[in-house]
Amino acid sequence: MFSKLVSRNSSRSRKENGLFFSSLFISVIAFYMVLSLPEQDVMVFLKRMESDAVNKLLGLLPVFYGATLFILFFLIYYASRFQMERRRHEFGVYLMMGMRRSKLFLMLLAEDLRNSVATLLAGVPAAVLLSELVSLVTARLVGIGLIGHHVSFSWKAVAWTVAGFTVIKLAAFLLHSGRISRQEIGSLLADAPEAAIRQLPASVYAFSAAAGVLCLAAAYRKAVREVTWDEIGQMGLTVAFGLAGTLLFFQGLRFLIGLCVKNNKKDAKLHMFNVRQIHETVIRRSGTMAICSLLILSALCCFGAGVAISRFYGESESHLLDYTFEDTNTGNDVSWIRQLLKDQQLDQQFSDLFEMKTGHMKNDTQTKKTFQMDSVMDALRELPPSKDRDVLLNNLSYADSPYLISLSCYNHLLEAAGQPGLQLDGKEAAVYIDNTFTTPGRTQILNQILKTEPQALLLGKKHQLTGAIQSANLVTDRSITLSFALIVPDDVFERYTRGTYNVYLNGILAQNKETQSSLMSAISQMNEQLDQTGLTYESYLQNMGRQLFYMVAASYLTIYLAIIFLIIANTVIGVQFLMGQRRSRRRYRTLIHLGASYQILCQSAQKQILWYFGIPVAVAACSSLFGVRALFTGILSSATKRELPEMIVISAIMITVLCIVECIYMLAVKRSSDKYLLTLMMPEREE
Repeated sequence: MFSKLVSRNSSRSRKENGLFFSSLFISVIAFYMVLSLPEQDVMVFLKRMESDAVNKLLGLLPVFYGATLFILFFLIYYASRFQMERRRHEFGVYLMMGMRRSKLFLMLLAEDLRNSVATLLAGVPAAVLLSELVSLVTARLVGIGLIGHHVSFSWKAVAWTVAGFTVIKLAAFLLHSGRISRQEIGSLLADAPEAAIRQLPASVYAFSAAAGVLCLAAAYRKAVREVTWDEIGQMGLTVAFGLAGTLLFFQGLRFLIGLCVKNNKKDAKLHMFNVRQIHETVIRRSGTMAICSLLILSALCCFGAGVAISRFYGESESHLLDYTFEDTNTGNDVSWIRQLLKDQQLDQQFSDLFEMKTGHMKNDTQTKKTFQMDSVMDALRELPPSKDRDVLLNNLSYADSPYLISLSCYNHLLEAAGQPGLQLDGKEAAVYIDNTFTTPGRTQILNQILKTEPQALLLGKKHQLTGAIQSANLVTDRSITLSFALIVPDDVFERYTRGTYNVYLNGILAQNKETQSSLMSAISQMNEQLDQTGLTYESYLQNMGRQLFYMVAASYLTIYLAIIFLIIANTVIGVQFLMGQRRSRRRYRTLIHLGASYQILCQSAQKQILWYFGIPVAVAACSSLFGVRALFTGILSSATKRELPEMIVISAIMITVLCIVECIYMLAVKRSSDKYLLTLMMPEREE
């Protein structure tokens, strides 16, 4: 009999509190996916390339895990309190019928353990499957290939997920059960009285609303300014303005809702009842609504910025070269590298091996500067004032000793990329600027000036700068970049460098090597063979590893935080509404006695849900546009910021997606509300 009672009560709790248990189910999945991150293919691959950075990232996982447990404990405590309060009358009946308090405690403990086990049994397998799916998709996207994929089930992640979930559930249960067990039967059977609401004058709420708007505007303005990220004091002030503005705005909503009531002349059914319900909810729970709005804001910012950054790092890098070999002794002789590759029969695995020569001009004259381009600087000064113009004037003022690039080597690179080569005579030079040191706007300005073929002085001799700005990657390693260089014919290159320059040997793997397996696998196999030769080389794998690290750090952790914040905010606000609805059951029963139909009550509750959810979500969505912009301002490098418009568009799309998720969550709350209202339509039994 006891076991049947436990089974029936736990099943009923899961059905009646589906939102809460769905949140716990998603939390279990999020726990496992993050804790199993070290076992996934991408992280195993990254450990080979960026071990230090990956170890630091993995070292943060226990911090995220502990912080999440701490936050979710309060979520479970709050939601469990709602369940206990909802069953107060039931507990009183059990005690009145002779059930001992110790047996009541055991019954509740058994119910909680049964629900926890059910959640874990459903959540852990789903987490494992979803983790494998994500790992497969990631492996496919980064080029590891399905053949190189390994099943990454982690017993350690399962153990920590079960342990953490069980501890916070048990702690919340003990706190609530202890409080319930100490109450007398009469207090359990009686409805708990609602706390009195202290109302302030309308002018106070009007002032709060106005002050909140001003504080939010100040926070938005400070957030998008770069100085905020340079000074801790400014950052603290920005956060303080944001928090204060949100709290004050929600406190002042009472005044704004009052204006809506006065100006709305609709004669809709239960219109005034709906407004009064919303009015009381805002007065009673404005602080909680503000906190939930801040949590939703954090989720929107994390998700929008994380997806945009990971997408940028996944697509920003064009791939052409697979290997770059370097002579660490002399720096300008790679013939022995070619011979060694031939002796080891490794040269056959490359479709192309070509040299890339770069070097400084050797100044043996009395000229202080090896390079001058006064005509370009004069043309820039004549342009209308703008930020791009000022940045170019500043950067090019330091370009008085640029690198030189051999024309034949660069043309070989362009040919490998399927682009036409450059045609230069002995008195012409092309400008090279790596993409990380410029933006599309600045490149366009320089290209307009280069169309006039301005003159420049190389070691006092006149040369014409011609063609468009060049920016193809010279070597595999993206850490070797040139902020400003000149591409000159080979004889000019040899004459100005006086035979002292650096030579890199670039290699492109043969197509048949890539078709036999994935690109990542092909490079990994080649690395194993090259490591035995003792050659100093840089592969695309190392470069790709850096990009993948940023993708993982940006996508996994930010999306994980977004899910946790969203779960907490939605569960709290959903459970709070349902608690308030149950406290108002006497009002609903009065409306039923007055003739209100079930459909009218459902429409009334749905309007309340729309307002109750819509206000925090709308405030969070508006703030997230500035929040994402602020994150990009602070964490993106100057080179990455050139993609800022596209990244903001991606973030806006992701924010819209989460807002759609919020709408789906509102539909779920509406369904729970409709089910509860249906129970009120039944005649109330007097005891």
